[in-house]
Amino acid sequence: MPIRKPLNSQGKLLDIVGVVFSAVLVLVVGLVFLNRQAIYDYAQLLNYTPSAEIAELATQTTMNDRSRRVFYVNQPVVQDKADFNVDCPNRGDEKTIVLGCYKGGQNGIFLLDVNDERLDGIKQVTAAHELLHAEYERLSGDERRRIDALLTDYFDTVLQDKRIIETIDGYRKTEPFELKNEMHSIFATEIAVLPAELEAYYTRYFTDRSKIVGYATQYQEEFTSRQTIIAKTGITLERLKQQIDTAEANLTVLQASISERQQALEAQQRRGDIEGYNAGVPAYNALIDEFNRSARDVQSLVAQYNQVVADRNAVASEIAELSSALSTDAEQIDQ
Repeated sequence: MPIRKPLNSQGKLLDIVGVVFSAVLVLVVGLVFLNRQAIYDYAQLLNYTPSAEIAELATQTTMNDRSRRVFYVNQPVVQDKADFNVDCPNRGDEKTIVLGCYKGGQNGIFLLDVNDERLDGIKQVTAAHELLHAEYERLSGDERRRIDALLTDYFDTVLQDKRIIETIDGYRKTEPFELKNEMHSIFATEIAVLPAELEAYYTRYFTDRSKIVGYATQYQEEFTSRQTIIAKTGITLERLKQQIDTAEANLTVLQASISERQQALEAQQRRGDIEGYNAGVPAYNALIDEFNRSARDVQSLVAQYNQVVADRNAVASEIAELSSALSTDAEQIDQ
C-alpha cells in the first residue's frame, strides 16, 4: 500500500491563496481590457483643462458629457495658419466646408483659427466634424457596419443636396477608404433633416444637432449668396451686352442714313435747288436728333454695364477674401 504523508494545513492554505490570487488577477486583467478606453481617457484628462475657447466650442455645438469628454481627450487646439500647416499638412484641398483635422488613435483635434466675422460658425462646425471622426473610430465593428449601412442608404436614396453630393463624390475618387467616415461627420453637421435612425444615433453626441447645422448654413450662405449674385450679374451683363450691340447696330444704320441725306442735301445745294434743299432739312435734322438720342441710350447702357461689372468685381473680391481666410497657404497669412 502507498505511504500517505500527513496533511500540511499551511501548504493547503497557500494553494488556495494562489488560486484566489490567480482568479483575481485574471478578473483585474479582464476588467482593465474591457475598460481600457475609459482608463485611457482618464489618463489623458488627468491633468488637462480645456481653454475657454475650446470649452465654449463644446457648449456651442451642444456636445453632451460623453462627447465632450472624447473631445477633450483629443486635447483640441485652435491654431494660426503656420501651426495648423505643421499639424494638418495638405488641408488646403479640403473638400468640405470645414478646416480642421483629427489624428487617428485619439491623437489630437486641430482647428484652423478663422477670424473673419463673416465666417462665424466655421470653428463650431469644424469642432463637431472632427469630434465625429474620433467617435467613429471608437465604434465597435458591428455598430460601425450598422451606421455605415444607414449612411450609404441615405446617400443613395434620399440625399438631394447637390453640394454635399459633389463633396462625397470627391471623397469617393480620392479617399474611398474614408468615405463612410466623412459621411458620418458631414451628414451630422451640414444636413438639417436626417432619417429617424440616424437622428437617434447622433443624439449620442449632441443634445441639439440643429445648432451645428445652423452654424454651417450661416457661413456657407456667405459664399452661396455671393455666388448667386455673380450668376445673376452674368445674366444681366449678357442682356445689357445684347442691348448695347443692338443699339450700336442701330447707330450704324442711322449714321449711314444721315450720311446719305447729307450728301443729297449738299447735291441739291450745289444745283441751286433751294426748295428741295429746304424740304429735306427737317428730315435730316430728325435723323440727327434720333442719332443723338440713340447715342445717349448707348452711353447709358454702357454705363450700366460698367457699373454691373464693378459690382460683380466687388463681390468677386469678397469671395476671394473669404477664400483667403480659409486658405492654409502661409503666404496669405498677412493678406
